[in-house]
Amino acid sequence: MDNLNEMLGKLTEFLKSEVKTETIIGQQFQLGAFTCVPVMAVGIGFGSGGGEGKGNSKAMGEGEGHGAGGGAGLGMGPVGFLVTNGNEIQFISTRTSKGLSSLFEKAPDIMEKFFEKNNKKETAKS
Repeated sequence: MDNLNEMLGKLTEFLKSEVKTETIIGQQFQLGAFTCVPVMAVGIGFGSGGGEGKGNSKAMGEGEGHGAGGGAGLGMGPVGFLVTNGNEIQFISTRTSKGLSSLFEKAPDIMEKFFEKNNKKETAKS
């Protein structure tokens, strides 16, 4: 248990020093008239397992067994860019969307076009 507490303490210190705003949101840069700010995603995963066994004389061998294992992973990658031009701000994703997530991302634009079309029809009727 002491090893686990020590490992979690070291991991917490690492995250405090490495996962900060400057790491997740990178340094801004100019691209013509546009100001671009890269946005990163950070993911952490942990896993562990254990085992125990008793031998059986009718099986392959005799004896007892114990086993344990663990692992951890940390990943960081670009998600997109915040882009500004004058008073306009837009998020440009670097990930391609497929399936249902693509539909959810497009929903606001589709709804906006639908309402614009309905407003034009209402104005034409008046």
